[in-house]
Amino acid sequence: MKYKNIREEELKNKVGADWFKHFDTTEILGNIDFTVFPKQDSFFGRTPLLWAEAKTGDFDVPAMFVQLVLTIGKARTFDKTLPPAFLGAFDFKKIAFVPYISVQDIFYLNDFNWNVTPSNHETKEFKLIKQRIEDTLRQNTYVYDYQKDEKELKIFIANNIAKATETSKIKIDKNNFIPIYLRWLEIVKPIIDVNWDDLKKANILDSDFYLADLFVDDKDTHIIADDSTIRDSLFVVFQNQGYKIAKENIKQMFDAAISIRHKETYQQFWKRYKRPPIKEFQGYIIERRDLLVPQDIRERKGAFFTPRQWVELSQKYLADYLGENWQEEYYVWDCAAGTGNLLAGLTNKYHIWASTLDQADVKVMHERIEHGANLLENHVFQFDFLNDDFSKLPQGLQDIINDPEKRKKLVIYINPPYAEATTARTIKGTGENKANTSNANKTYEMYKSRIGKASNELFTQFLVRIYAEIPNSIIANFSKLKNLQSSNFKDFRQFFQAKLEKIFLVPSDTFDNVKGKFPIGFFVWNSSQKEIFKEIVSDVFGKNQNFIGTKTISGELDKTINKWIKSFNDTKNPQIGLIVSCAPDFQHNIQLAILSNQQERYCFHITANNLIKTSIYYAVRKVIPATWLNDRDQFLYPNDGWKKDIEFQNDCLAYTLFSNNIQSKFGVNHWIPFTEQEVNAKEKFESNFMTNFINGKLKVENRKIDLFHNQNNEFPFPSTREAGVVNHSSEKRQFSDEATAVFNAARELWKYYHSQKVVNVNASFYDIREYFQGRNEKGRMNAKSTDKKYTELIDNLRENLNLLAEKIAPKIYEYEFLKQ
Repeated sequence: MKYKNIREEELKNKVGADWFKHFDTTEILGNIDFTVFPKQDSFFGRTPLLWAEAKTGDFDVPAMFVQLVLTIGKARTFDKTLPPAFLGAFDFKKIAFVPYISVQDIFYLNDFNWNVTPSNHETKEFKLIKQRIEDTLRQNTYVYDYQKDEKELKIFIANNIAKATETSKIKIDKNNFIPIYLRWLEIVKPIIDVNWDDLKKANILDSDFYLADLFVDDKDTHIIADDSTIRDSLFVVFQNQGYKIAKENIKQMFDAAISIRHKETYQQFWKRYKRPPIKEFQGYIIERRDLLVPQDIRERKGAFFTPRQWVELSQKYLADYLGENWQEEYYVWDCAAGTGNLLAGLTNKYHIWASTLDQADVKVMHERIEHGANLLENHVFQFDFLNDDFSKLPQGLQDIINDPEKRKKLVIYINPPYAEATTARTIKGTGENKANTSNANKTYEMYKSRIGKASNELFTQFLVRIYAEIPNSIIANFSKLKNLQSSNFKDFRQFFQAKLEKIFLVPSDTFDNVKGKFPIGFFVWNSSQKEIFKEIVSDVFGKNQNFIGTKTISGELDKTINKWIKSFNDTKNPQIGLIVSCAPDFQHNIQLAILSNQQERYCFHITANNLIKTSIYYAVRKVIPATWLNDRDQFLYPNDGWKKDIEFQNDCLAYTLFSNNIQSKFGVNHWIPFTEQEVNAKEKFESNFMTNFINGKLKVENRKIDLFHNQNNEFPFPSTREAGVVNHSSEKRQFSDEATAVFNAARELWKYYHSQKVVNVNASFYDIREYFQGRNEKGRMNAKSTDKKYTELIDNLRENLNLLAEKIAPKIYEYEFLKQ
């Protein structure tokens, strides 16, 4: 056997050196074992030739390919880079190849769980893939023994792998049309003879030219003269070795003809792909034009695709509220339609209107109508909802809007754009508002004085114009929950007094290209009934449209927890740390930290005087994990119950002591919760403040505190008896069983640290983690340590912290830091 009794890494190195020495086999691509690239970039850049699975021993060829398929599918590698001409699999005895295009259909499986471990051959997913591709592998796989088939293997590599970029044509499908577009931007876009800035002003995008190229019949040749469009109703059409934009699309007297400057470059690019796209995916690609629109334009124009499952559910909710015959009795206008997918499933095309900002999207909808979409062509039109006068609307729609009775039967059904003018940098005063987003239109100017800061959001501009100028209509929209909960939307809630009749919430990450995890709601408003939003119980659905339960959403919340903690800020006494001030909701908890040094953001001072309060503030916000559903929930000003609950106070202190970011390099560490004797320290600590605080050894005095010049290392505690607060500063603190277990686990960790040869005797909890976990090349602390004993100790500490967090959590609701 040629490569017997060697490790996998050595096997890959030897196969690379012996058989692919004229190629680059060093590139790492995710979890794929072995890749082959040309040594020199081709016209197409770094185009992979081979992705392969490697195994030591004598392995079953289909099983190796199945593991490779699962690896590729799990990471969706084909979404991030062009796939190779061949997939491969090899062990110590043999190597096998299969053309990628012969198995690529497997990646289109619906409702398939790609998140299984590829190396686990016992999963049902592994067995299903093996069953699906075994016949294909038998017909299309080339298998070579390294020794018996040496000559044939070399010939195969020379004639197939080496020429892969020339001989194979990649089929275009729903998985690869975006990576191809990104490559098209680099190679084809620059050779199109047009002023892109002028086109952009006319709302014509490069993606329209890309679609024109995609929907060409290439006649199975590389010659551009053969190419002809298969969809002549697109906004931009390929014609006569160039492009045509119909005169009606650009409001000119003649069609616009645009040429290609370097036809050879164009031919070289497109000979890599088979056009048009696979027939079953053509409709999808047209419908998902939004994926080709740049992010800033998507945010501004609302070119986002509403997932089909939520479209169906929203229409069910409309039917539940308006009645099962609602489509016969009501009219529907989607005034932010994009390519019209929100309207899929509606049956009465005579009652449906769709408008969008871009004429190109209008052409896409007209194209879809030709292929069966249930819309009327003259009911689909270009309209800038935030700028245009309603006199520009089709007469039939004007008649409905102008008739008070018919208007009550009009449903404005939208998933509006979500861009806002402000950014985090704007809030900090280091940046400017985003240009031409939400503050560059007539609706903004007309209503900004009435809805205040909410005017920075495009979706609220849609809502406010509908409410004010199409009164008594039904509004059905998707959006975030800001309009219900945010303090910046108080003026909006005073103005927008439509009654919220129904709502459901779904995870944001079920929508394309939405960053973060938060709830997106579908709202049904009756604008003929006036009330200021106070509270509603919403249905909640998971990713797979499974009903999770309900959630109460409150509008006019009480004062926030930040108002509460601000009342305890102490700038007169020496600080032992700082706590970062951030917005009082789960979304911003990632910014919340206890630190030793001042940050750009405003920080509250932590002193002996307010340590318990800041520990409560910190623990209350941290012990309940953030989820997509609670992401926008606000922490509130509590009732007085916490004041007499000493066990709760001490639990919060214990939690805070072992989850902060105090670092001794920024000054004296006052946060060591053990004595030198408890942890076998090699030297005396610079500060025993925390153990003195815990054990009630601090002096109570009516003067300022001197942290550093007090005899016997004692830390005097000011007399600050707040009304109603039980103050046991001079008494030893008694901890619950759960908190005691945390201290015990942490003590073992500290002892293990101090048993090391070279340590910082004043190390904080953060310093100890840094010591064992180290930092990566980017300077970030590693998530794990190679020290098994440390890992065992830190895991035990975290387990006990979690149990303590579970104990604290019910009190958070009891003392009304959060609403149930």
